[in-house]
Amino acid sequence: MKSIAALQALVTAAPFDGEPSDAELDAIETEMPAILADVVLLDAQIMTIDRTPTELDERRIRRARRRVLAARRELANRSAVVSLSGGAA
Repeated sequence: MKSIAALQALVTAAPFDGEPSDAELDAIETEMPAILADVVLLDAQIMTIDRTPTELDERRIRRARRRVLAARRELANRSAVVSLSGGAA
């Protein structure tokens, strides 16, 4: 029987050090407004899980949904501008 551990070096090209690369950190920073908007929407939805939403809860959820859509639109527009300009923004 062959050992799988002997083949592992062939599968993994570079050792994983557990830290994100600079490019990954830049991507996270770029997407952070959309991520935070999603968190606010989830918080608003979680608050109403075990009870009937009040008018204030419904407004809070609507505002959070609009914020998510605006953040995603801004992110999409930014990536479209970068792709059209050849990466230089």
